[in-house]
Amino acid sequence: MNFIVTDYAYSAGTIFCMSGDSIFMDYFSVLGPIDPQVQNKDKKWVAALGYLDNINELITKAQNDELTKAEFIILKDFDLAELKEYEQAKNLTIALLEKWIVKYKFKNWNKHRSNPDLIGQEVTEKQKITRAKDIADKLSDNNLWKSHGRPINIETLKELGLEIDDYSDDEKMRALIRSYYELLSDFVIKRGYRNFVHTRKFI
Repeated sequence: MNFIVTDYAYSAGTIFCMSGDSIFMDYFSVLGPIDPQVQNKDKKWVAALGYLDNINELITKAQNDELTKAEFIILKDFDLAELKEYEQAKNLTIALLEKWIVKYKFKNWNKHRSNPDLIGQEVTEKQKITRAKDIADKLSDNNLWKSHGRPINIETLKELGLEIDDYSDDEKMRALIRSYYELLSDFVIKRGYRNFVHTRKFI
């Protein structure tokens, strides 16, 4: 399975991309950080990593005797069960990402191509798992990206260790993909669809 990102794929969209053999992008395309959205006690969808980072920051302040009274109240009133749910959502997301990257994205990665010390050598399963874990950890590092909506371009994704099929210079492919994307976007907007899946049965 291949994924073509014509515009952007954030959070869950980024995870889905990792379940494909190839990710096709051009200079305009971006992926986003991994930050699972969970419902809080008020039934509102919130970014789990943002909450976890804030709680960890308050705990660190408490350990250093730097916690203000207002921050103490926030920390004291936070639901531990809710915090546990956020941690589980984070761990599940990272686990899925690691599994899918190894199983799908690295399926055809058999020989080292970029590391000068390893070029030509066979890629072991352990090396695939290590690389996948590193990618998953970085994509879910809220301190690294600062924002759930931070766009990550091709160059940055490659620096993380992901192989991206860049079709920026393939004018024919770009024109065909862009034409399809604009036609589909126009159709979805005019019909007012929130979600739309185009299959070969729908013409």
